[in-house]
Amino acid sequence: MDDTICAISSALGIGAISIIRVSGPKAITIVNKIFKGKDLTKVPDHSVNYGHILSTKKIIDEVLVIIMKKPKTYTTEDTVEINCHGGIAVTQKILEILLENGCRLADPGEFTKRAFLNGRIDLLEAEAVQDLLMSETENARKLYINQIEGKVSKKVKLVRKKILKLLANIEVNLDYPEYEDAIEITGKYMQEKLKEIRQDLQNLINNTENGRIIKSGISVALVGKPNVGKSSILNCLLDEEKAIVTNIAGTTRDLVEGSFLLNGIKINLIDTAGIRATKNKIEQLGVKKTEQLLEKMDLIILVLDNNNKLTTEDKKLLKKLKNKKKIIFVNKNDLRKNVNLKEIDEEVIYGNTKKENGLDALLTKIEEMFNLEKINTQDPTYLSNTRQKSLVKEAYKCIDNCLGSIKFEYTIDFLASDIKKAWDLLGEIVGETYNDELLDELFSNFCLGK
Repeated sequence: MDDTICAISSALGIGAISIIRVSGPKAITIVNKIFKGKDLTKVPDHSVNYGHILSTKKIIDEVLVIIMKKPKTYTTEDTVEINCHGGIAVTQKILEILLENGCRLADPGEFTKRAFLNGRIDLLEAEAVQDLLMSETENARKLYINQIEGKVSKKVKLVRKKILKLLANIEVNLDYPEYEDAIEITGKYMQEKLKEIRQDLQNLINNTENGRIIKSGISVALVGKPNVGKSSILNCLLDEEKAIVTNIAGTTRDLVEGSFLLNGIKINLIDTAGIRATKNKIEQLGVKKTEQLLEKMDLIILVLDNNNKLTTEDKKLLKKLKNKKKIIFVNKNDLRKNVNLKEIDEEVIYGNTKKENGLDALLTKIEEMFNLEKINTQDPTYLSNTRQKSLVKEAYKCIDNCLGSIKFEYTIDFLASDIKKAWDLLGEIVGETYNDELLDELFSNFCLGK
């Protein structure tokens, strides 16, 4: 934390400008040594200064230097941003000069790590910074902006506050039983407070699924026997000729992937090899890959052919997918109906890829199953990654265990240990409790210069 660090903060390549960021106790004095123009140690805070970067008295580039003095900076340290001409050679040269004059190359995510360690942002907000850079949809952008602004952290901290209040009352009852103004901790009182906390945690868990959908999208596999129109459906939804379409059974032998937006949510669509018994070794590999894929999907669309009767393969697939989240889609409803669906005791969606809007019913069903309209219209304030979700689930389990223990009349001090653990787990989400190994792992995934 005593080092002055530097890194290229813009994408490295040919462009109009590049930005090199410097942060630390000697940021302004180091840049001032290599800058020809105003004395940067005397310019106003948050000012833009024109001049040149020099090396051995030779001009390297014409630049604009932004001076930002602590604590009103991203890292809360003195920070300088050098805006130079875009280009690999000039940008790398300025970085090299900074390193020669006392800076250290920043580790990935070190600027954001310093912002966290210096108390400017919490850990949940820090994680959202990197997610914002990687966001692909407008809903994802909104989600991460809300996290950066602390709206999601407030929800977690509110539950922690309720737990802390309960812990404080327990401590008073244990340590100062003679204190008359203390709330008496009875089994009924504990149940009431713990049920409220458990419900708060359950709400956080429920909403993490919405966060995951906004962040990663919905993984959808098109499954069915050969020639039912899976590839045509994929091409139609993606609005491009992504998959080869022929009337030859077994044309698709490997996974074909693409994505599109549905009500602001990314749909990751995969066309799979037609599932059937075959002696062709390549096709067998495709079928095996399809069967392995089914375990990882959020949704499976089982495609049947309206123009043909159900086959043995169709019936086997229906049985295999019985307990999966799926949509049964009968394709080619523009042709004569020969399929017999009496054996299917589930809702069936009809459509085709020949007529305009022939897949609308299928898309509407996906929207309904994942409540996409609600996700798209609400202001997203959800937890969104696996680390956060697992910690909330662990905290929920601790509180749930306490409620179970009350029935067996365990002592208050025994219950307090689980309640304290739940408080600590929620603290890990926002970084109020953490270890150095966790921070190193989290920030190692950040972009260099962020």
